[in-house]
Amino acid sequence: MSAPEALVQLFKPWADFYSHSKTTTSVVQFVHIGGLLMGGGLAIAADRGTLRAMRLAAHERSGHLRDLAEVHRWVLTGLALVVLSGLALLAADVDTFLGSWVYWVKMVLVVVLLANGYRMTRTESALRHGAAEDSAQWNRLHRIAVTSLILWFIVAALGVALANFS
Repeated sequence: MSAPEALVQLFKPWADFYSHSKTTTSVVQFVHIGGLLMGGGLAIAADRGTLRAMRLAAHERSGHLRDLAEVHRWVLTGLALVVLSGLALLAADVDTFLGSWVYWVKMVLVVVLLANGYRMTRTESALRHGAAEDSAQWNRLHRIAVTSLILWFIVAALGVALANFS
């Protein structure tokens, strides 16, 4: 499967510029990896904190909920950088990426990661607003954190595979 020729031609000026500018290539790739480090790194640390908080007594977990609420803005900023730089990477080689099954699996898992993040924020909100002692909600948060950890690593691995198998 290849991209429609009209799409390839639309992005050709950018693709030409990108492929002939080592500075641009370096900046775009850094922003992509840097956004992944920022968003993914903070998310992974927060997920680890959630797993550790599960060992605390229910009344001692409120501090962790405050920490989680604060980290989401940074994770979303990192994800925004990943998305913007990812679009620049896609436009630089639209035919290769749109024709890659690895790319599409990665994009589906990014959507799953975002949906999981939405579930996490909803569960955190429920815990902060009256259900702080609810073990079922904490168990749900635990499952969401484990899912998040797995997804972040798979998405990163697919990014590496995409660079090597496209």
